Amino acid sequence: MGEAMDTRDSDLKKELDATLHARRELGEEYESALVDSFLEKVDQRIDAAVERRVRRQYAERQMAAARDARSPRPTDSWGERFGFGIVSMVLAVPLSAIGGGVAHLPGLLVSWAGIVGVNVVQAARTNPELFGRRRRKPGQDGDWQD
Repeated sequence: MGEAMDTRDSDLKKELDATLHARRELGEEYESALVDSFLEKVDQRIDAAVERRVRRQYAERQMAAARDARSPRPTDSWGERFGFGIVSMVLAVPLSAIGGGVAHLPGLLVSWAGIVGVNVVQAARTNPELFGRRRRKPGQDGDWQD
């Protein structure tokens, strides 16, 4: 970036030198036209620089919006946790009966291991700090909160 800036600065300096040289050769009657021409070139460079910055900022905002759209939204609401717990308990009764009736104690243990496993995964998803993971700070993609 610094080299490109130096090239643009040296180009602008060459333009100014050429304008001053033309003014000396052509005289004062063309001074206004020469100054206007040089200022038009400076204005075009400023416009181009502003346009590049605006495009870059727009692209950065689009990238940030795309990252935000892809990131999962936190779903750690009391209602969701309560509902998930109720559904787990309601399903635990028939699963326990089927597991215990078919395979006795090992079937009952497998049923409850599955129920506990599903609830642990849900808890880890909604409360990452419970299991040693940290939540991301809003606006800091890739950085973990301490």
